[in-house]
Amino acid sequence: MNSTVNGSSGSWSCLNFSALKIGGTVTYCLIIIVSLVANSLIVILVCKTPNLKKTINYFIANMALSDLLYPIFLIPWDLSDLHTNSFLIGGPLGQAFQNLILIAVDRFGAVVFPLRSPLIRSKVRPFFILATWIVAVAVSSPRLFANELVESPEGTWCVTRRKKAFGESLSYASFVLAYSSLFIYIPVLLLVTLYSIIVIKLKTQAHPGEQSANSQQQRDRRNRNVLQTSIAIVTVFVFCWFPYSINFLIILYQDTLTHLSCSFWISYEVSIYMANAYCAINPVICFMFSSNYRKALKRLIKCAFVQA
Repeated sequence: MNSTVNGSSGSWSCLNFSALKIGGTVTYCLIIIVSLVANSLIVILVCKTPNLKKTINYFIANMALSDLLYPIFLIPWDLSDLHTNSFLIGGPLGQAFQNLILIAVDRFGAVVFPLRSPLIRSKVRPFFILATWIVAVAVSSPRLFANELVESPEGTWCVTRRKKAFGESLSYASFVLAYSSLFIYIPVLLLVTLYSIIVIKLKTQAHPGEQSANSQQQRDRRNRNVLQTSIAIVTVFVFCWFPYSINFLIILYQDTLTHLSCSFWISYEVSIYMANAYCAINPVICFMFSSNYRKALKRLIKCAFVQA
């Protein structure tokens, strides 16, 4: 998802740009710090902790790697745009949602078909992880052809020439609508369906026999803990990205921006920060909801102090 809003100062006149720059700078700096530290820890813990070397955790680590692109490349760019009154947001949105779907499929197989081999086996797991990056890069590639560096008296600017990338037959608004449907709206419906089936299955499972019941209850408890983490990640993703995607589509399908209300621009500005904040919130959720990640982090910290 990528957007630029400039050249419409009249419709932005209700915003206090001085306060916006100060608050935005502080917010972005906080997001950068939390995202860099938390996502790096997720990747390190999955690589170093034996009991975290499971399919779902590899997908979470893969998502953490994509989230690291925000504080390293994208948010510094947003900070620069913030101080030039031009707003841009972009990132590996498709990659993140592909991981969420893979996590849901993995949980679906573990809960609904517990006696069968995993739906996503360890041998094919690297190919799925690689595929998430290939698809994300391929879908985002039109922007490589749309962006150009333009010299002006004020300096060098990155200008998006949308007709160059999309031609006359496909509008940029149609591309964004298709992109949002493919990587947000349709996947959300799929995720809701999968997790609904999982929840129903956990509530209706029978436990024949005392010993098998005990082992089944332990497995159910583990599945519920993992399920809580997965659902929390999906919920926060929707909460962070839905407002921005809807607001941006509203902007794209307007003939002129001057008639949009001040409250809309405020909500749009807030939605930009919410979307960017996901890269910092996502890893924090893993530590909040997963005792395995918390225990692994404690062991890592203890090990670091002992070696020091």
